Amino acid sequence: CGPGNNGGDGLVAARHLTLFGYDCTVVYPKQSKQQHFVNLVKQMEDVGVTILEEMPPEAKEGNYVAIVDAIFGFSFKGEGGIREPFGTIITDMIASQGKGDGSGTSIISVDVPSGWDVNGGDGGTGFMPDVLISLTSPKLSSKKFTGRHFVGGRFLPPAIAEKYGVSMPPYEGLQQVWEP
Repeated sequence: CGPGNNGGDGLVAARHLTLFGYDCTVVYPKQSKQQHFVNLVKQMEDVGVTILEEMPPEAKEGNYVAIVDAIFGFSFKGEGGIREPFGTIITDMIASQGKGDGSGTSIISVDVPSGWDVNGGDGGTGFMPDVLISLTSPKLSSKKFTGRHFVGGRFLPPAIAEKYGVSMPPYEGLQQVWEP
């Protein structure tokens, strides 16, 4: 998880996945000191989530079922490259991925794959996650994404969607997730 809002989404996801019975480990090398993030870390600790500062060797070798990529979000610019330790973590995620044969780890990116420009796509990392979960609505960079894509959440009030011309997904009933 990164130090910003995308990282916060990852912290919340880890807590929820743990409450659903999954064994989660969070790699959070640059923890934010903002109270909101301190609270999120405490909530994870309270449910038994392991928090590490670097990728464990077994993750680098593709021995995890899935990795949730929540390092950088839509505000990532990438000028001057990806700062460490995040560049190494993205490289480790790429190395852990399967080769299309069912092996390796599935990478699930939150909102925008880390290292991607929100409008332009991959910023030169060669990173292509297996799954993308766009929050509220797809970002322009999702047009360059080739994996399985979901849109999640009904977070945008209709008046705001109308004001900014955002076309919301056709959620049915109580659904919170839509697959284009």
